[in-house]
Amino acid sequence: MIKKDLLRKIPKMDEILNDDKLRFLMEEQGRKTVVEAVREVLDEIRGEIFNLAEEETEAFQAKLTQASAAARAVLKVEAKAKPYLRPVINATGTILHTNLGRAPLARAATENVAQLLPGYSNLEYDVPKGKRGSRHDILQKTMMEMTGAEDVMIVNNNASATLLVLSSMAAGKEVIVSRGELVEIGGSFRIPDIMEQGGAKLREVGTTNKTKIADYENAINENTGALMKVHTSNYKVMGFTQEASLEELVELGKKYDLPVIFDMGNGLMVDLSPYGLDEPNVPASLDTGIDVILFSGDKLLGGPQAGMIAGKKEYIEKMKKHPLARALRVDKMTFAAMEATLMLYRDEDLAKKEIPVLRMITEEKDSLTMRAEALAERIREANPALKVRLIDAEDQIGGGSAPMFYLPGKAIALSGEACSTAELEKRLRKSEPPVVGRIHEDELLLAIRTIREEEYDDVVRAVAAAKDSE
Repeated sequence: MIKKDLLRKIPKMDEILNDDKLRFLMEEQGRKTVVEAVREVLDEIRGEIFNLAEEETEAFQAKLTQASAAARAVLKVEAKAKPYLRPVINATGTILHTNLGRAPLARAATENVAQLLPGYSNLEYDVPKGKRGSRHDILQKTMMEMTGAEDVMIVNNNASATLLVLSSMAAGKEVIVSRGELVEIGGSFRIPDIMEQGGAKLREVGTTNKTKIADYENAINENTGALMKVHTSNYKVMGFTQEASLEELVELGKKYDLPVIFDMGNGLMVDLSPYGLDEPNVPASLDTGIDVILFSGDKLLGGPQAGMIAGKKEYIEKMKKHPLARALRVDKMTFAAMEATLMLYRDEDLAKKEIPVLRMITEEKDSLTMRAEALAERIREANPALKVRLIDAEDQIGGGSAPMFYLPGKAIALSGEACSTAELEKRLRKSEPPVVGRIHEDELLLAIRTIREEEYDDVVRAVAAAKDSE
């Protein structure tokens, strides 16, 4: 049989579209989507025919059926209907995993978003007064209550917060920063670059490992606009080091009538030193008398991606009126998630229980061990061919927060003879939902700290499916 004859036997578009499954999908996904999928299948079939070897033409004829082409089109439509973003099970032990979306939200936050989205909302409408309101008022009372700040503002991330703060407070002026705090915040974005975009002029003082309060004072001149401290939350300088404290900077700022800005980054709202995490927190930092603090919403705060700004009313008011404020503002979904998250902080014990990031950081070793044992037993039953053992592991916070702090954790170590560890990792990663672990010393580790109990069934199904594909 020659290729020309095969081309004549390709099913027609109308014949394929008459398939029951495709007709159902036209109702569900729209006729245009289905027709486009069928057209792609027909183009693929023609290309396959042109690439056939002569001896393959007879066998290929059996594939030229309406049912075969329709089945291929169904797969294409279903694939296109799947959103790119989908849930992933984080079994890495890194709590704030940037590649996996950082902070998972509290149930109250997701429920508040879900409740708000189907209809309209009072985003910029004052219901009691019956007139236009301001989105800046949404978080104001709650955030002021949580932090003790005079005023607050929210933008779309902490880099935006830095840009807005510097643009409104120090445009055309020098901002004095320690050389050891000129951090790169990820994705090749650096504090000096953001300062430049904000119109401020960087004035570096001190050295990489040592900056004294005298270094700041010696750099002050008639063009100084602010003193700025940046918390090095994604790295640590160890050994022979010294840095100026917030209290020292506040005293110096008062002496020269200069505002003090603290780019805190991590967004910690409670004291976690009893758990070994010696990081600055927002209320304590504001208590030092600084003028403005800025931090991320999706790190240790445990909320959605956002840049939070809090401090003296005179400075925050200027930011709210700045032209950049509109360009950097957040939408109703972020407000809804953030408000619900912040409300949980009214009771610290409730926050540690309900906010996933805090719950994972504060979970005790005994609890981790019990959970790991329970999941490990189910994995053994699901795939007896695997070697399953519990090991001690070092979990971490991640997300550019507390780089030298490790949490004693528990992990389920998997290995087997039927397939390599790399292949096992790939199979779990390709499950639905994907289970993302990490390989260590030729074992696949599933860290229990970042796996929710409601995800156990999915993990077990993924392991069972890995056996079936061996």
